[in-house]
Amino acid sequence: MAGTDPSERSHNALIFSPWNLLLLVPLLMLITAWFNKDGPRLFGMPFFYWYQFAFVFVGVACVWIVFAATKHLRAPGSPALTPANPDEGDLGEARR
Repeated sequence: MAGTDPSERSHNALIFSPWNLLLLVPLLMLITAWFNKDGPRLFGMPFFYWYQFAFVFVGVACVWIVFAATKHLRAPGSPALTPANPDEGDLGEARR
């Protein structure tokens, strides 16, 4: 059956990994009822503010973990990861 071999995947194929579910964690920050309060305070800052600030780091950590855990799933030589000019080594736009 054509297309079942991972080496034959197109560069634009969507690949699901359970690691991707970790990207839902930063969305928990959007549930305002959980953090719409004054206390507890941290260094005099209301909970409402420091909770949102903490979730910036939680979101970055989640994205980094998913990126590192799914790195092996990306097709080698995909246009997004191939340098535009191999001599310069910059990762600009894909080749045209």
